[in-house]
Amino acid sequence: MYSVAISSTGLFVPPYVITNEELVEAFNTFAEQENTAHAAEIAAGTRAAIPMSSVEFIEKASGIKRRYVMEKEGVLDPKRMRPRFTPRPDTEISMMAEIAVAAAKQALERAGKTAADVDGVICASANMQRAYPAMAVEIQTALGIQGFGFDMNVACSSATFGIEMAVNAVKSGAARAVLVVDPEITSAHLAWKDRDCHFIFGDVCTAILVERLENAPPGAFEVLGTRLLTTFSNAIRNNAGFMSRAEDRDPEDRDQLFYQEGRRVFKEVCPLAAQHMTSHLADLGFTTEQVRRFWLHQANLSMNQFIVRKMLGRDATPEEAPVILDEFANTASAGSIIAFHRHNADFKAGDLGVICSFGAGYSIGSVVVRRT
Repeated sequence: MYSVAISSTGLFVPPYVITNEELVEAFNTFAEQENTAHAAEIAAGTRAAIPMSSVEFIEKASGIKRRYVMEKEGVLDPKRMRPRFTPRPDTEISMMAEIAVAAAKQALERAGKTAADVDGVICASANMQRAYPAMAVEIQTALGIQGFGFDMNVACSSATFGIEMAVNAVKSGAARAVLVVDPEITSAHLAWKDRDCHFIFGDVCTAILVERLENAPPGAFEVLGTRLLTTFSNAIRNNAGFMSRAEDRDPEDRDQLFYQEGRRVFKEVCPLAAQHMTSHLADLGFTTEQVRRFWLHQANLSMNQFIVRKMLGRDATPEEAPVILDEFANTASAGSIIAFHRHNADFKAGDLGVICSFGAGYSIGSVVVRRT
């Protein structure tokens, strides 16, 4: 059995930014147009008026101030309210693979490694662009990696679940190194016409290089333990899939996009996540007070504040639980990895940290690491 480390990470940031101000202007124009078009039904009480959004509402509800997207004109068009992507022929690299390759190359460069040093690719994402062939195999081939690749989806916990799969492969000797990539084009499955969630998501891609500790560069993070938990819940759901066509579903049906019961999620997930990390640390012989930093899933600022307060018995400092949510919004599985990528350079040898994600499923994944 080999000791395992996270050697490096990579981050692809999309080319466009949508601020809350831009988003609110587009949404409210859409809402006014819809309410005017259906004024008689609204007056008769047979149809509910679409409520207006505001920057204050968004920031109070989430802590989000902006987000990156792969395309913004379609999202901000009140008559469309979704990205406008150009179909690519099968002979061209797909969009998810393209951004994953960019993030993966950055991770390899930062670790001083090449494709020849890697034996596998795991594409871990909340929503796959297609059913098959696997995105991971396309990414693997584009990078020139000889070995294996497979896709996996555990919603917003996909990255941490992918890290455990990679850690186990390296620990057992099945692979020298595995790349976990998390391409999240969440703008394509967000209900931009729904006031309660139109601000939540952003696009991004992260990459994590997991390899044998003996081959890792100085300053890598040794993986001390990983832990996964799932328990079924319908509180966060997206029903879109290949069976929708057979059911004669309308692609515009509300349940064909992301939807959630936000308050229920907060109430149920926060205690689960706090207990999960606390018990994971305890089983490894650590207390929460020994952890220098928690790199948490970036879904909602209040959730993260509540979770860390429950673990520490006090409010966390920005250093203890860094936030990237205000800049990136919720990026599904990539959020905790962005936080880790952006906020680990100041760690000294021996410093302890926890990467944790939580989301639909419910699913929770934690990775306890120590700087070498």
